[in-house]
Amino acid sequence: MKKGFFSWGILLSVCLIIVTGCQKQNDVIADVNKFENESIASIIQNPNTSFTVKGGTGSTVSSRASAGRQVKFTYLAVALARTGLTSTLSTLSSNYTLFAPTDDAFRAAGFKTIQDVVKAPKEVLTPILLYHVLGAKVLAAQVPAGPNAAVETLNGADAFVTSNNNGVFINGSPVIVADVKAANGVIHVIDNVLMPPVGNIVTTAIASDPEFTFLVAAVLRASQGTTNVAALLSGDGPLTVFAPVNQAFIDAGFNSIADITNADPEDLTPILAYHVVPGRVFSSDLTNNMTVTMFAGGDTKITLNSGAKILGEGNGMDAHNIIKTNIVTTNGVIHVIDGVLLP
Repeated sequence: MKKGFFSWGILLSVCLIIVTGCQKQNDVIADVNKFENESIASIIQNPNTSFTVKGGTGSTVSSRASAGRQVKFTYLAVALARTGLTSTLSTLSSNYTLFAPTDDAFRAAGFKTIQDVVKAPKEVLTPILLYHVLGAKVLAAQVPAGPNAAVETLNGADAFVTSNNNGVFINGSPVIVADVKAANGVIHVIDNVLMPPVGNIVTTAIASDPEFTFLVAAVLRASQGTTNVAALLSGDGPLTVFAPVNQAFIDAGFNSIADITNADPEDLTPILAYHVVPGRVFSSDLTNNMTVTMFAGGDTKITLNSGAKILGEGNGMDAHNIIKTNIVTTNGVIHVIDGVLLP
């Protein structure tokens, strides 16, 4: 088994447990495990393959699948064929674990039609698919408790898994159907397409331009002061950043990039540091009314009752929405928020 299964994730300074509302792992199983004589590839390629989600995962931050929903793999089958990975997952001489995104997961990731998958460049699609495969058979009961234990994928990059009585998660995404046993391994169904890291927190934010133009400008301006914020966010980490979008800065009074570049770096630094948490915190680690201690000191509060929100101590009652989660970087995680947190 790969060494990643014995390397534990960084323990956070706050108590991190799985999102409430999920059912126990033994409630999330395939309809009938009747595929043990078939390869992983043949199971996915079969147009009649579908599973019913048994456990209710709709209350998690990142899940689209609800109990009783039928999930299929038409997009994944085409993607495997497009990249030539069908051959790999047909091999019976090796064992694999496939975290299989559903059709809805592909659509949510921007592949609106099958043609979008067909047209996707192989050099883009292949590393994404490889990031969903482990080079060993790992049943749900064998997934490390973590939280967020590193496991090496066929992509070469680590993914991060957690297992407890509430379920199994990979990069914050819940396994909605577990332990579909195949002749050459096992399939776990997930409702998100996992995106491999493309760089550290800073380079990922720059690559996401124009969504984070103001944030990048703020980091660069703050780094001209006594603290090199850019170096901190580019370091080994791991760190989690709640990243405000451009409109969030505008709403906070920075009407243009010029307003940011003219700001005092010593004023920007504590605000930016108040958006950073030590360690990897995925959406699956967030619980309702959870208190999160920030890198700058001071706490924020997470609420999940009416959508995922985060509240800064200086924001009064104005909690901000967590609008996108679990952007994995080489040194941590980014979650996107629609407001600036004030310490």
